[in-house]
Amino acid sequence: MTSKADSRIQSKGYAAKSSKGKLVPFKFERRAVGSKDILVDILYCGICHSDIHDSRSEWGKARYPMVPGHEIIGKVSKIGSSVKKFKVGDTVGVGCMVDSCRKCAACKAGEEYDCHKGGPIWTYDSEEKHIGGSTYGGYSNNIVVDQDFVLRISPKVNLAATAPLLCAGTTTYTPLKYWKVGPGQRIGVLGLGGLGHVAVKIAHSLGAEVVVFTTSPRKAKDALRLGAKKAILTSNKKELENYSRSFDLILDTASVKHDLNAYFPLLKRNGKIVLVGLPIHPFEVMPFSLVRGHRILAGSGLGGIRETQEMLNYCAKHKIVSDIELTPIQKINEAYGRIIKGDVKYRFVIDMSSLK
Repeated sequence: MTSKADSRIQSKGYAAKSSKGKLVPFKFERRAVGSKDILVDILYCGICHSDIHDSRSEWGKARYPMVPGHEIIGKVSKIGSSVKKFKVGDTVGVGCMVDSCRKCAACKAGEEYDCHKGGPIWTYDSEEKHIGGSTYGGYSNNIVVDQDFVLRISPKVNLAATAPLLCAGTTTYTPLKYWKVGPGQRIGVLGLGGLGHVAVKIAHSLGAEVVVFTTSPRKAKDALRLGAKKAILTSNKKELENYSRSFDLILDTASVKHDLNAYFPLLKRNGKIVLVGLPIHPFEVMPFSLVRGHRILAGSGLGGIRETQEMLNYCAKHKIVSDIELTPIQKINEAYGRIIKGDVKYRFVIDMSSLK
């Protein structure tokens, strides 16, 4: 008789062994495919800036060894006996979460990201409740996930360029939907990186007039190609003043330290700045920046599984994907360095066939 331990999935990938070290080849085991589980052979995995923060313990102490990656596209290669939602051969995605308590108010509302029972089980750097140890992410050849946390991907889309939508897509789609962005509104996007360039595409598709704020003259030119009507260099104080009290919402995607107070005067009465970027430095907000004009400072995280699927369907319908640069996994450390320098347009995606 074969034991559960014997039937565990043998996996390989790249892992950070400490907060200071580079990512290196790593062999490990995943749990056996349970009755509700799906085994996914990974084709592509996006590189999110949060992978870098987490692997270096910049958001708190992390678990090591760590296999990052939560923007996963692959093919179903095996299903459990009770799986009804997917079949072998389906093209699927796995995002930032692989489980949650499913019983709290947030989970029942389809907002698993905000699970009240200690948060969700993240795709990596969380407790693996089935076999112990840590969850391991998508910088690997395969992953085992409960069917309820697997997303359906249209086989007609560019799979590699769709991978970053599993994080960048839901992170930007969720607040734009929540604040009812649409025609007749002027929307600002602060920062034109992995998140920002997707935000521009989605906001433009919703019918809004999009203006990009960037520190880069090169990116200012590219913003128009992505769907922005205007791009403003943040160093151009005079042009910023010309847009005083004209924005309905500014989506702040920047992951580096910056001054929020410079952007509140650009908001209309009751306008919003919504934070989706996650700098490691705290913000300092002057009270009068908010009080004048009844302005709102808000934050937004991921969407739940249901809304993430809605986003994927929307982006497939409107032909929205990320602008990417494919990289072999052997160049993962080089890619990390380039991301930190802002030297990518606009997302790296690992071609997991390189792992073979």
